[in-house]
Amino acid sequence: MRLASVRAMWGTWSAGLAAGLALIIAIGAQNAFVLRQGIRREHVGAVVALCTAGDVVLILGGTAGIGALVSRFPGALEVLRWAGAAYLAWWAVRSFVSAVRPASLKADAARSRRSVITTTLALTFLNPHVYLDTVVLLGSLANQQGPDARWVFAAGAVTGSVVWFSALGYGARGLSGVLDSPRTWRVVDLVIGVVMLALAANLVLG
Repeated sequence: MRLASVRAMWGTWSAGLAAGLALIIAIGAQNAFVLRQGIRREHVGAVVALCTAGDVVLILGGTAGIGALVSRFPGALEVLRWAGAAYLAWWAVRSFVSAVRPASLKADAARSRRSVITTTLALTFLNPHVYLDTVVLLGSLANQQGPDARWVFAAGAVTGSVVWFSALGYGARGLSGVLDSPRTWRVVDLVIGVVMLALAANLVLG
């Protein structure tokens, strides 16, 4: 009986891990920023910690039942939609401008910790899809597991966030020496600009 219980918990945890990874691995504004900061070796620990903490708060909030509350107030998501679209469009323009005059990591001016933290928080919480994915979707999936197993599912989803953001940020940091060239940064900034612009358009049109 005990072995069956352990197997059930393992299966629930694994399902949460798979669901969490499936939602966060897709290319998005937050992932693009984590990748960029990792390559720059700039405040990587703070960025990874904030992104992970944001996911933890939202996933646990959704598991606790906040997803139902969010669904009842579509106006809040509407405000986030337009604010997020404006911010992503501004970031896209900034990336395109940087691509015109690319520099190496050593030549590019470093950003302050405060600026990086502000950008990380904005890219995390100004995107309504974040709430739909983590709070509503993952929260709903977690609550389908039952009153006790839902937290095991949530733990799996949280583990996925920790693993992904750590791997993305510190993995990119490890490759920064290889990628330190103006040509590489032109490609990185162009890709990030296109991603941000596409996401902004998706928010406006969606």
